[in-house]
Amino acid sequence: MINYQVLEWMTPNPITVSSKATLPEAQQLMKDRKVRRLPVVDDGKLVGIVTQNDLFHAGPSQATTLSVHELNYLLDKVTIDQIMSRKVYTVLPSSTIRDAASLMLQHRISGLPVLSAGRLVGIITESDIFRLLIRELVNENTPPAIRGGIVFS
Repeated sequence: MINYQVLEWMTPNPITVSSKATLPEAQQLMKDRKVRRLPVVDDGKLVGIVTQNDLFHAGPSQATTLSVHELNYLLDKVTIDQIMSRKVYTVLPSSTIRDAASLMLQHRISGLPVLSAGRLVGIITESDIFRLLIRELVNENTPPAIRGGIVFS
């Protein structure tokens, strides 16, 4: 398992967001595309990353006394560049899964943008690594005669 490269398990061409997008736009994009993090790209360059957790913490407190209309007006003014993480850890497509997993553990993050020649080409997440782990465990513990019936997407 440790000899696999990130390229083999990453999600290519990840969904991205502009730093000028609003908080509601990013929330809707994450909801519609069923993702928990968005690399932030401006003019083809990775400038940050924003997660569901970032969006949640940028939202209003339950204790607010503002009306729904006031809240929506204010949230429409919050842009991703105000809440994104600017320090982004990245890996190369040729990096090993072990290196990617170690980096995620070391920095307590759940995903890494994958860069090639400075260009965003993918994203590797803890879910991708879990898929690999499960596949390897099944292959190791399942008799060869029934391995063929298991589908991994």
